[in-house]
Amino acid sequence: MNAWRLPWLLAGLLAGAALQLVQPQLWPGSAYAVGMAAAVLLAMLPWSRQRVGVMACAALAMFALCGLRAVAFQAQALDPRLEGRDLRVQGMVAAMPQRGDAGLRFRFAVESAWLDGQAVRLPPMVELGWYASGWQGADAPDEPQRPLPALRAGQRWEATVRLKAPHGARNPHGFDYELWLWEQGVQAMGYVRAGRRDAAPRLLSEGWHHPVEQWRQQVRDAIVLRLVQPQAEAAQRERAARAAGVVAALVTGDQRAIDRADWDLFRATGVAHLMSISGLHITLFAWIAMAAVGWLWRRSQRLCLRWPAQHAALLGGVLLAAGYALFSGWGVPAQRTVLMLAAMALLRLAGRRWPWQQVWLLACATVVLADPWALLQPGFWLSFVAVGVLFASDFVAGSAYGASAGGLLGHVRKFLREQWVVTLALTPLSLLLFGQVSVVGALANLVAIPWVTLVVTPLALLGMLWPPLWQAAAVSLEPLVALLQALAAWPGAVLALPAAPLWAAGGAVLGGLCLALRWPWRLRVLGLPLLVPALCWQPARPAIGQFDLIAADVGQGNAVLVRTAGHALLYDAGPRFGLHSNAGERVLVPLLRSLGVRLDALMVSHSDSDHAGGAPAVLAAQPGAALWGVAVEGTTAAPRPCTAGQRWEWDGVVFELLHPPPLLDARRPNAQSCVLRIRSAQGVAAVLAGDIEQPQEQALLARGAPLAATLLLVPHHGSKTSSGAAFIEAVGPRWALVQAGYRNRYGHPAPEVVQRYRVAGTEVVDSSACGAARWDSARPQQMQCERTLQRRY
Repeated sequence: MNAWRLPWLLAGLLAGAALQLVQPQLWPGSAYAVGMAAAVLLAMLPWSRQRVGVMACAALAMFALCGLRAVAFQAQALDPRLEGRDLRVQGMVAAMPQRGDAGLRFRFAVESAWLDGQAVRLPPMVELGWYASGWQGADAPDEPQRPLPALRAGQRWEATVRLKAPHGARNPHGFDYELWLWEQGVQAMGYVRAGRRDAAPRLLSEGWHHPVEQWRQQVRDAIVLRLVQPQAEAAQRERAARAAGVVAALVTGDQRAIDRADWDLFRATGVAHLMSISGLHITLFAWIAMAAVGWLWRRSQRLCLRWPAQHAALLGGVLLAAGYALFSGWGVPAQRTVLMLAAMALLRLAGRRWPWQQVWLLACATVVLADPWALLQPGFWLSFVAVGVLFASDFVAGSAYGASAGGLLGHVRKFLREQWVVTLALTPLSLLLFGQVSVVGALANLVAIPWVTLVVTPLALLGMLWPPLWQAAAVSLEPLVALLQALAAWPGAVLALPAAPLWAAGGAVLGGLCLALRWPWRLRVLGLPLLVPALCWQPARPAIGQFDLIAADVGQGNAVLVRTAGHALLYDAGPRFGLHSNAGERVLVPLLRSLGVRLDALMVSHSDSDHAGGAPAVLAAQPGAALWGVAVEGTTAAPRPCTAGQRWEWDGVVFELLHPPPLLDARRPNAQSCVLRIRSAQGVAAVLAGDIEQPQEQALLARGAPLAATLLLVPHHGSKTSSGAAFIEAVGPRWALVQAGYRNRYGHPAPEVVQRYRVAGTEVVDSSACGAARWDSARPQQMQCERTLQRRY
């Protein structure tokens, strides 16, 4: 193919993949096969030799190829009839296990499976949990478990498991866990049944399969063993464990080894990209490998006569960098860097110089060919936008083929300029992808990039040859962490903005690119107006006298955001998932930030962890919010108790508490749930009922409480102990909203409860099928589901 056609071919491949990924539903495989055949036929026509023809044929071919791959992958999905059944499986641990609060999580490559002695087909790759005894999470087994084994990659096991289809929370601007599992090749998730009444799991063999994962696990465990001393004091052990997690992540790419508090610190200061295997680390490794290979090659006169040392160093460095990237987990940043290095090396070996645009497009297209769904991941865009902007800068584009500034001062100026250019370009993109950006990030990276790249990472890598260097790497982290903590404590260290619409966010990204490019300042300032819509965007709020609800998708728990024209209340804060994980930090805080909501009040209906678990994180992020209901563990906020008869008005909307009555003496927390009724100026109402059960429902009816409402948050997640027929008749809801986890172990909502609502003419909306549900008192007959608004195959 002529060189001038190559950019159009690569652009067509990217466009075709992007078009296929936004399909809400897959076509039959035969339709994609027809598309592929059409692309081949069109490529034979004279028209296809033109630029537009090259791009169109490439786009059609890539669209069809991605569709065929998706259809083939989806065909291996878990049979719904096997969900929740006890399956006996045999297979291999395919990746190093991850230890968490609940126990172990690991990838399991299924070889064979049986149900009641009959062979069944399962997806080839599943993700399993092996829970520690005593764990009481929503998905945990219902009986004590056997002790956890010393699980290692490459082991072959036979065990009883329960599986379900991949399912994650779907919230506006939230993390798409199902998409992430799809890209990882995982089509089912579940847990090992290791209770006393279950057939015991059996270790069948210690295999040689997955040698890279075995090696990664050995290195990770060796780092932890070296740095964490069991006999040390608890505080010292905790500090050592956190440092070991960072060192392990830098060496093996195991990002889950980093403590959540450290991740929060790294994100707040804009250095999170340095604490995993990034392009900088791969490039540094390649540079060291090139120097080592070149030095060794020059030791042999015969080798130098056969092939120039420069060429051998170039090829050897790229191959060793590829090996390191593979060892580190082969993430998108590592793939992009290896492909960039390989393209540059091949061009240099061939004595050619391509325009930077073609090199950049080639790397993008190669990554997308290997993994089309990378286009939907933030890391892909951050990586390639950063590299593209550096290439586009005149100074950096010149240095890409070897031109470099002279002397130490020139290298310092080059580094500062690269940092400034990348910061300008990526700040709007970070706001678009994450809703926040570190204001101190440029300053933090000014220190962190050279320190992590030139000190911490080399020490961590060389520790594989001499383990005491791991301790040196951990010690070198201490001053950096202290500096980052000081920067994160600055007022306004993190800028959080509401999520802007796509047109405004796209304009802001273009504005950042204009400011970053090496144009005259008179042209650069033209990018400033493009930033204004995204920076000043404020989401629409209800009109005076109206209110809206967003029932967040938090799994097995309640969390409902109520907004009026100028106020906001959060009713419950979702469940606690683990010792260091809850719905507050994972769902609600990002949701509130993306909507630009400042809470006036948080009402925790009662003390159960599926209602109060996320409250500490919400209160920490919203310190101005008043606390209603019950005290929240881990906070000093004094709650205002809920008492029936309390009433207030915000922006023409009336809030009234219907339960519990004064001086209620009840042992069960459910019976003390705050029941809140919200009524618009036009009389449209919603009732949020917490976990009350039928005795409390009868008490409300006996007191003549004003229960009539268009929307009802179904009591106790649809438990069969709630939602009596008389209560449903008194409320008379158009919508019954159930917040419950997908295939939760409690069986919520109970089928008989759902039937009672349907008999009453009420439409039941289940959060596990709907995702986040949005309802507005101005349009009471409409309910919007996040899974419907953002459909994705």
